[in-house]
Amino acid sequence: MTSEPDRCPHSDRCEVNTLIEVPGCDPVDGVVRWDPIHSLWNGGMLAASMVFAPQLFSLSALLVFVTLTGGTLLLGHSVGFHRRLIHRSFECPLWLERSLVWAGTCVGMSGPFWMIRTHDLRDWAQRQPDCHDYLAHRKPMLIDGWWQLHCRLVLTRPPAFDLGDVGRDRFYRFLEATWMAQQLPIALILFAGGGWSWVVWGVCVRVSASVTGHWFVGHLAHRKGPQSWLVNEAGVQAHDVPWAAIPTMGEAWHNNHHAYPGSARIGLYPGQSDWGYVFIVFLRRLGLAWGIALPQHLARDHALTRVARPDHHEPGL
Repeated sequence: MTSEPDRCPHSDRCEVNTLIEVPGCDPVDGVVRWDPIHSLWNGGMLAASMVFAPQLFSLSALLVFVTLTGGTLLLGHSVGFHRRLIHRSFECPLWLERSLVWAGTCVGMSGPFWMIRTHDLRDWAQRQPDCHDYLAHRKPMLIDGWWQLHCRLVLTRPPAFDLGDVGRDRFYRFLEATWMAQQLPIALILFAGGGWSWVVWGVCVRVSASVTGHWFVGHLAHRKGPQSWLVNEAGVQAHDVPWAAIPTMGEAWHNNHHAYPGSARIGLYPGQSDWGYVFIVFLRRLGLAWGIALPQHLARDHALTRVARPDHHEPGL
């Protein structure tokens, strides 16, 4: 199933479009510093989950957790943030994009601008011959977990960023300023429906599981696992994490994503579950998505070296 992507002269779906390589910028030299905002937020959600969740467990609360976690990760993080806002791998109406990005903000990692900058800095750095250990997930798991969930990297000579129209969008600026407060209306609805049990499991446990899970799968995806491709001249290579394909909505096929970063489809081979792409196809059938980029639309042959072939099918066909 294919669709011809819209041709946009101002954007390459496989490039890091928000990052500007200013003279002398360097992805290696930098210092990891404590990030009080994200540290207190992530630590607070984890602490509340560990203290209150066992006492307030119920089957209905568990159902709320599973439903909201799956829904926000699918609609918001995978489709809204990653495949639409960051990589522009498909087109859709602005109202739908904003709705998906709101759902991504509700995942609880941060606001849309922080997500774009964090993703694009790492994406750019990993394509260089070398980068800081923070950006490569090179440190042991406990150190990397502390760094990623509680700290930030301050590069000595950082690149610049230009978020373009996204950065000027008033709604996105509002989400960036209020990303933590977006949990409040969700908490009020949950409290009305099921009391504190639903609030703890539907907000605290959900946010903590999403944030921690995002780091954990990302750590593994840059350490070990199956590979089909190597990105030529990149200092950091990616791996697939097959067991995480369903909970990450297809994002765990990370080796495929490094190979074809502009593709709306990340699970490229038979048996590679990719609910994010399934949802985009559903939107297309409703007339709400078009210009869907797939591997065959992206000129990547020069950038890749095949190291394994999972089956006889070509990717994305």
